Amino acid sequence: METFDSTKTNLYDILKDVHKGKIQLPDFQRGWVWDDNRIKGIIASVAKSFPIGAIMLLETGNESIRFKTKPVEGAPNNGIKPEMLILDGQQRITSLYQAIITNQVVTTKNAKNYEIKRWYYIDMAKALDPDTDLEEAIFSINERKIITENIGRDIILDLTTEEQEFKNLMYPVCMVDEYDDWRTKFSEYWDYDRDKIKFWNDFERKIIKGFTGYQLPVILMKKENPKEAVCQVFEKVNTGGVSLTVFELLTASFASEEFDLKEDWAKVKGKLNGFPLLKSTRNTDLIQAITLYSTFQRRLDQVALGKTENLPAVSAKRKEMLNLRLQDYLKHRDDVVAGFIKASKILTENNIFSARDLPYTTQLIPLSSILAYLKEHIDNVGYKQKLMQWFWCGVFGELYGGANETRYALDVVQAIDWILNNREEPKTVFEANFSPSRLSTLRTRNSAAYKGVYALILSNNAKDWLSASQIIMSTYFSESIDVHHIFPVAWCQKPENAIPGNDSDSIINKTPLSGRTNRIVSGDAPSKYLKRLMERAGVNYETFTGIVESHLLNIQFLESDDFYSFYNDRKERILQKIEQAMGKTIPRGIPTEEEGHYAEDEINNNEEMI
Repeated sequence: METFDSTKTNLYDILKDVHKGKIQLPDFQRGWVWDDNRIKGIIASVAKSFPIGAIMLLETGNESIRFKTKPVEGAPNNGIKPEMLILDGQQRITSLYQAIITNQVVTTKNAKNYEIKRWYYIDMAKALDPDTDLEEAIFSINERKIITENIGRDIILDLTTEEQEFKNLMYPVCMVDEYDDWRTKFSEYWDYDRDKIKFWNDFERKIIKGFTGYQLPVILMKKENPKEAVCQVFEKVNTGGVSLTVFELLTASFASEEFDLKEDWAKVKGKLNGFPLLKSTRNTDLIQAITLYSTFQRRLDQVALGKTENLPAVSAKRKEMLNLRLQDYLKHRDDVVAGFIKASKILTENNIFSARDLPYTTQLIPLSSILAYLKEHIDNVGYKQKLMQWFWCGVFGELYGGANETRYALDVVQAIDWILNNREEPKTVFEANFSPSRLSTLRTRNSAAYKGVYALILSNNAKDWLSASQIIMSTYFSESIDVHHIFPVAWCQKPENAIPGNDSDSIINKTPLSGRTNRIVSGDAPSKYLKRLMERAGVNYETFTGIVESHLLNIQFLESDDFYSFYNDRKERILQKIEQAMGKTIPRGIPTEEEGHYAEDEINNNEEMI
């Protein structure tokens, strides 16, 4: 099947079809943005019969590609259903249409991006001068059609009337296709002067005919093309420089059924914004989750009918997202939104309180779909434990950092079956591994595992060292909790301590504390700042020790300023927490050099453990 035709079409025929409404734009096309210089440039290119590039049109009539449409900017909205849509070439066609066809002043922008209004003219004398580049003959003039100097006192060009145009030999671009009447009046104005008639004839032959005979290459996509192909082609050829998202494309598609997806998303986003963890959730995340869930439900429907072969694929890939039907969106939206909100609540219970501390935003997509299906069943503690084991395996196995669509589908099918029916554990759980050496390299929030460790430290009922408040959702925000160094950077950098940055900046040497507590910590040795903190906290040593050690550490190593004993001890404690979360044993082994400084005691301890 041929998917497209390639031909040449008269430019004026295309512009006239634009005016009639036979050629329009899909509603997802962004606005016309060309400035004055670019408009003059393309007029000059057409006048010189230079190529301006092919345009791409799409035949309408495919019921699976029902985009809301809009006229080209400046064209009348006459209610006609278009025969073709512009996929590529909007800026060129709109510029030429407005300058040539509308016979109205063109609203554009100057080089400084200020809005201006311009009429376009051809300086006839320059256009016929063999020593002058034709591009110099194309110029624009303000909406008053008057150019002045000396603060407006002296008029140097007046084109307010046809007579002034004749006198100054300035031909309006908007009259290129309707020049007969202008030519007659031009000849009358010059009293049928022989030289002026010859002048006009030369101009008509060299310039006017160049415009009216201009052939534009056109690639016509047949209506039989699937929506995915149309959208992909549009993105590949889009000269605006910004690719459209699936959400924008679906917005145009749903609009053809009188549904405003943007307005609906605004309502959904309002609900999600009530949960700090969901504030970074994007509209494409919602579409992908609904696509994932709807394809899963479609598969279940077939299974319920007794089918076991050729079942529909569960998918969240781009193709499926673009083919999401409005009826499926409306059917599953509320369940998926509830899944996002339930995911936020469960993760908050597990000490992930904000969007910036969420290890993988992408993992919310399958998680929300799983919860959309499980609904109230997730309140069963055994089910919730399995769900979180799957979640932590994804985080510490660092399995959601690349292309995830295939994993989404597997996780939804396998995790639900595992949780509800105790079947084989999901591939994400099975494949997840965490190396002890990785822990030493986690230094910033750019890593999902770093954020995961942060949450696990909080899960140990960690308390702020000054207020003794347990760090939960309320205190996390009210006390401005953030990650801070335990052995301060300033102390680590002193020559007598010389702790390498790779070690001092590791998550092993960081913990959640309030800003107030961190100011008291300052840059001093732990042995010094601990005394200050205990005095300010107003508690005895035993109580204070319990508060400090709620952060998975041994206070004695801090009191003796023994960085590497602290480092190795805390590393082991964190590894044990990761093991509990993943439901897996982490082999210790002898560390590699890049793992950082590893004390002899730890090597011996690990060998004994093995």
